[in-house]
Amino acid sequence: MNINDLMKKAEGLQKKMDEMQKEAEKNIVIGESGAGMIRVNMNGKHSVSGLKIDSSLLSEEKELLEDLIIAAINDAVIKVDKAQKDRVTDLTGGIEMPPGFKMPF
Repeated sequence: MNINDLMKKAEGLQKKMDEMQKEAEKNIVIGESGAGMIRVNMNGKHSVSGLKIDSSLLSEEKELLEDLIIAAINDAVIKVDKAQKDRVTDLTGGIEMPPGFKMPF
C-alpha cells in the first residue's frame, strides 16, 4: 500500500468519524435504577436530556433518592460508552483500538 492509498483511507475514516459524532448527538439511551423508578435520558455526548422520577419515591429519604439518581446516570453512561465502542468496532472493521483511545465525542 502506498502513501496515497493510506491518505485516502485516513480521509474516509475521518469522514465516518465526523458522521458518528453527529449521530452521537441524536442517539439517546435510557439509564435506569430502582427497577425503572428512576430513568435518565442521555445522548451520545453524555448530555442528560431528561429525568423521570416515580412519584412514589418522592416520600423516600433524600439520600436514597440521590443514590438512585446517581445509579441511573451511571447506567446511562455505561450504555453510551458501549454504544460508542460498538460503533467504533463497526467503523474500524473490528480492529481493536489501543487502550485509553477515546473517540472525539
